[in-house]
Amino acid sequence: MLAVVLAEENRKWWTLAAVAFGLFMIMLDNTVVNVALPSIERDLHVSISSLEWIVTAYALTFAALLITGGKLGDLFGRRRIFIVGIAIFTLSSLACGLAPTSGFLIGARAVQGIGAALMNPASLSIITATFPPRERGQAIGIWAGVSAMALAIGPLIGGLIVDNINWNWIFFINVPVGVAGVIVSQLVIKESRDTSHEQSIDLPGLFTSSAGLFALTYGLIEGNRHGWTSPEILGLFAAAAALLVAFVVLEHYQRLPMLDLSLFRIGSFTGSNLVAMLVSLGMFGVFFFVSLYIQNILGWSPTKAGASFLPMTILIILVAPIAGKWSDRIGSRWLMGAGMTLVSISLLLYQRVGLHSTFWTLLPAMLLGGVGMAMTMSPMTAAAMGSVPVDKAGVGSGVLNSFRQLGGSLGIALMGAILASYVTVAPRSPEAPQQFVNGLHAALLVAALITFAAAVVAVVLVRTKPEVERAHLAEMAA
Repeated sequence: MLAVVLAEENRKWWTLAAVAFGLFMIMLDNTVVNVALPSIERDLHVSISSLEWIVTAYALTFAALLITGGKLGDLFGRRRIFIVGIAIFTLSSLACGLAPTSGFLIGARAVQGIGAALMNPASLSIITATFPPRERGQAIGIWAGVSAMALAIGPLIGGLIVDNINWNWIFFINVPVGVAGVIVSQLVIKESRDTSHEQSIDLPGLFTSSAGLFALTYGLIEGNRHGWTSPEILGLFAAAAALLVAFVVLEHYQRLPMLDLSLFRIGSFTGSNLVAMLVSLGMFGVFFFVSLYIQNILGWSPTKAGASFLPMTILIILVAPIAGKWSDRIGSRWLMGAGMTLVSISLLLYQRVGLHSTFWTLLPAMLLGGVGMAMTMSPMTAAAMGSVPVDKAGVGSGVLNSFRQLGGSLGIALMGAILASYVTVAPRSPEAPQQFVNGLHAALLVAALITFAAAVVAVVLVRTKPEVERAHLAEMAA
């Protein structure tokens, strides 16, 4: 009997290692791409808008299909969908590395987003189904820390590869990682799915949610280029609103809905999702445009640019597991509020950067931002996943990551619009660098206000014990 208990105890930690290993690939790819953007720009002769598409094509399909990916995991088995996602991501990474044109690269990045949309919600729902509530925050903290390790290593590896080989190899490195992830996942992850009641595929829900999120994200990405009041963008936003309203109505009356709308009656679930959206809105653009600032304005090499982000991401690696463990003991509410306040202050510190800044000018903002992000990420995810029943973990994870990705797309679009309003001369003009810095200051000031709003949302909506809140609502509904 003891041997069985020990075996199960070991298996759950091996399961955590397997899903974190798969997520390592996604996070590595994100940071590697940011560092390589200037090299891709020169090699493929692409515009700034095309560079944004190389980043956001991935976010577009990722955001549009996350809820669908979570539901498919609940329905067909989370391990199975997780492995399918790794396979798609690995093959599309190979295609990215072989891309001869920017259009081909953007298309392959979109397919990467499909693989990620299957992997990401499945990974969190596997953790939720595997770990008891008393250990869930710690497990999510370790998962977040391992993901942050990829963030830390990614820019440095990306810089070394771009400087010494070629940008194509930033995608080729995903191939062996993906193959190993498939093998390990098949061996150690125990299959789980939603067994609460009769199951079926909600095709109207799948279509309206995916199409609505696609139209919304596409409109956010293209708003700067076409103009926010152009017929194309207004039409996309109108279509998104109509499709998402139709999704809510369908789910309300559907006998077996894809998304149980009663989850949003849980304050901790709603609050965690809003914080996820706001923090991504504030931070995605930071990583994108600060990376361009470091290389194009300060003139640093890709390797040096990648190394400059190490203080932030190493702190996330160290602090995230501790924050997750704290959230098991004291809840997520005040950790999230304090973390987002630190992130807001760190963004204000970027007002000090200029045309001739040094690493030491950037360091305080990096350090404070790393601690703040770590204090927010693990407790935020633990609060959201602890708010939903285990049977609905896939959908809950899909919703959380949809809010996060939508926030990221909006953040890049918003900061891009602010920067574009300041840069009024040609890119090679002597005045262009100072205009870029002025636009960066304005964009990061807006990001600081947004992340402070996230701190307020966390304190107001997130409860210390979300599982108690969920049980209370269940009793009221009975």
